[in-house]
Amino acid sequence: MLRILMLCLLASPTWLCAGEAPAHVNGAMTVNVYQARQLHALGAVFIDVRPRREWAWGHVEGAVHMNLAREFVGLSRAEWPRSVPLVVYCDSDVCPAGAEAVRLAVAWGYQQVFYFREGYFAWMLADLPQEKGRIDDIETLNAQAH
Repeated sequence: MLRILMLCLLASPTWLCAGEAPAHVNGAMTVNVYQARQLHALGAVFIDVRPRREWAWGHVEGAVHMNLAREFVGLSRAEWPRSVPLVVYCDSDVCPAGAEAVRLAVAWGYQQVFYFREGYFAWMLADLPQEKGRIDDIETLNAQAH
């Protein structure tokens, strides 16, 4: 079932189309870099859906890496609490992967999903807390969620 979902995701026209990511995703709140900074300070879980190589170059401090094509589908599992605030980001507003991940999180019943459309590039430009090279896995997300 999960393989079929991932195949559909990869074949989706929105995934294949280059260009600007949507400004809003139904069921989620789009946040700018300053709102994202506030959510970070409040302890929201940041999820980076960029490829692992980009993640290793730098990411939001404390973020969890979940590549959209592979790991992100793990959030669909029933054991994850749906009330955890999630801030999902990609590299910038021209990356549709962030919007697609947000759409999936909302569809899976997450109640507090924040779409950080401006992404990591805006976070870097604002000189907000970053780290490089740390590789997270699903256990880190589990610790943050509980």
